[in-house]
Amino acid sequence: MVTITAVTPADRDEWGRLWAGYLEFYETDLDEATTDATFAALLDPTSTVHGALARDEAGRAIGLVHWLTHAATWSTADYCYLEDLFVAPDARVGGAGRALIAHVHEWAAGHGCAKVYWLTAETNQVARGLYDRVASRSGFIHYQISL
Repeated sequence: MVTITAVTPADRDEWGRLWAGYLEFYETDLDEATTDATFAALLDPTSTVHGALARDEAGRAIGLVHWLTHAATWSTADYCYLEDLFVAPDARVGGAGRALIAHVHEWAAGHGCAKVYWLTAETNQVARGLYDRVASRSGFIHYQISL
């Protein structure tokens, strides 16, 4: 059975292992200062960035999720953006991803958000199979300009 726990200072090493796996999956390198700032934001009770870990029966961290809220022009309630979701390869298809999404959904509902939304790579077929079961596709295409 998977349990979901908030990220705590004691989770730095386990979180860091999962974070590194997530960045590797997306072929991304971040400097240590950004990683440190991200972890600090997850621990800061005044931050709009939140995080949780999925743990297996042995208590091992097997997945992570990060989310944030922001104001919206199409709603009087905030939106909840699920920014990062990762499950260790050896723990996939065991319900951790679904449990992490459900955790964010419950948190967002409890905090009065209008919706939860996220992006994923078009090529991320395994995750998209889960996402198609737990959410509906918006039909929008993502664009960005790096600064």
